[in-house]
Amino acid sequence: MTNSFADFEKKKAFLVCVDSDGCAMDTMDIKHFRCFGPCMVDEWKLEQWREPILSRWNEINLYTMTRGVNRFKGLAIALEEIDRQYTPIEGVANLINWVETTHALSNSALEQAIAVTDSPCLRKALHWSQQVNASINLLDESLKKPFSGAAEGLAAAANFADVAVVSSANRDAVLEEWSRYNLLEHVDVVLAQDAGSKKHCIAELLKKGYAPDHVVMVGDAPGDQAAAEANGVYFYPILVKKEADSWREFCTEATSHLRDGDYAAYGEKKLNAFLKNLGG
Repeated sequence: MTNSFADFEKKKAFLVCVDSDGCAMDTMDIKHFRCFGPCMVDEWKLEQWREPILSRWNEINLYTMTRGVNRFKGLAIALEEIDRQYTPIEGVANLINWVETTHALSNSALEQAIAVTDSPCLRKALHWSQQVNASINLLDESLKKPFSGAAEGLAAAANFADVAVVSSANRDAVLEEWSRYNLLEHVDVVLAQDAGSKKHCIAELLKKGYAPDHVVMVGDAPGDQAAAEANGVYFYPILVKKEADSWREFCTEATSHLRDGDYAAYGEKKLNAFLKNLGG
């Protein structure tokens, strides 16, 4: 297994790309339930409306077509609604503007923006993000497990395809979590946050010589779908709240369609199910 484009070599005719959080690893829900949403409530002192606000946070980030959105985009959506429905959020317009115009949605980019525009909302957003990271690091490792069927799905893919982790998560976290459950034995290359966007990673992998109709991106969020479509490769969805069934079907049906060259019609059916599942 390798961790870079430069060291990765194409060995098989097919390529299966797999996302990590919320797709192979059951880590997305717990991070939002225990870290992202609660840290927002604490940072902006929203305890009075805690239950409906946390419910809406989860809708935005987990159960609708904005699933998997960058944390700062999700925060801007939530705070704009809170400002309108519950209580004024000082400087929320500054956060919305930064999210819409910044070159990068990261803590370091936000720090640079604060140096130029010392908005209270930007400062609180940075502190919120830092607290989220700290709270995620405190989560018990036993809570971060692969979905039922993910290991079997990766093994089924590795029988006929090269397998790439294509994730926007932190590289160290991906390597640690996948290693703990022996998932890396089925993987040829790990491309995480530091490798670039998912769209970029798939494009670079295609340069190794794969035919686009021999490549599938396995993911759980619209961003995964978009990255696949931008590169003209197939998409296989892991459906929210139906993850075990999705992985089971990946083993029994999706891999066969990909190998047999008749994935297109099957993929359309799966895409419709994916959109319906997220209300798209």
